[in-house]
Amino acid sequence: MSKNQKHDSTVVLDALNSSGGDIDHPQEKLLELQEGFSGDHKQLDKKTYEKELAKLQSELVKMQYWVKATGYRLIVLFEGRDAAGKGGSIKRLTEPMNPRGCRVVALGTPSDQQKTQWYFQRYVEHFPSAGEIVIFDRSWYNRAGVERVMGFATQEQVEQFYVTCPQFERMIVQDGILLLKYWFSINDEVQEQRFQDRIDNEERRWKLSPMDIESRNRWVEYSKAKDIMFSKTHIPEAPWFTVEANDKRRARLNCLRHVLSKVPYEDMTPPPIDMPARPEQGDYRRPPFNEQFFVPNHYPYKDK
Repeated sequence: MSKNQKHDSTVVLDALNSSGGDIDHPQEKLLELQEGFSGDHKQLDKKTYEKELAKLQSELVKMQYWVKATGYRLIVLFEGRDAAGKGGSIKRLTEPMNPRGCRVVALGTPSDQQKTQWYFQRYVEHFPSAGEIVIFDRSWYNRAGVERVMGFATQEQVEQFYVTCPQFERMIVQDGILLLKYWFSINDEVQEQRFQDRIDNEERRWKLSPMDIESRNRWVEYSKAKDIMFSKTHIPEAPWFTVEANDKRRARLNCLRHVLSKVPYEDMTPPPIDMPARPEQGDYRRPPFNEQFFVPNHYPYKDK
């Protein structure tokens, strides 16, 4: 093992040991959480995945009822390499919930005006009110990742981020917001295969950008940036949780289950409503159908 590998291992192990007991045997997981680890990751079978996903999504609905009823505030942020599976997990997290109380925030490049503001300002604007859940698809950690590696931020700005980010997150937690931070970890072989899958699929090719290719070329630089980011921002109030994401199905289930385990919700699902008989509607006559435009039916009904 090289000197750099030893350093990287120490960073990951320190993060695991201080994660509040979420992993029972951190030594056994150490190698699997190393970026670039190559191994046989058999995909969870589809039937088991769909069965477990349905159970978890049912619990997510119960969780949202509780969040709304109690005025709880929750921020969940997703970080990781390109093609790590963040978007798919976010989709499964949000699809069963009421969008009025659950928002996904995916900010683009800051405007010229935003570049003159306090760095965290454009993110704070999207923070949850009472009873809301906000999911960040990438977050303020852009500064410690892509901005650092691609040179979009100065070294001084990056160093300032390492100092101010823990202070910022402590303020969030002290104000009563639960902040969950997830890093989706994949190895280089899996990322390359997923990139190729996007290239081969016309419907998914839009998900691959020149920036993604450039980030692939800087794999080691991103690894260093991620390890430093963990060492600087893994705090007791808002620890990092690493999701093994070489298998998308397992990653989604594990992440959803972990979110549920961190929210102290109770089942507050309201009882079913008694549907009363519809009252008399009077003698209103609707206009003739031939005065309306209809979408053509290209899928006619067929007799069985």
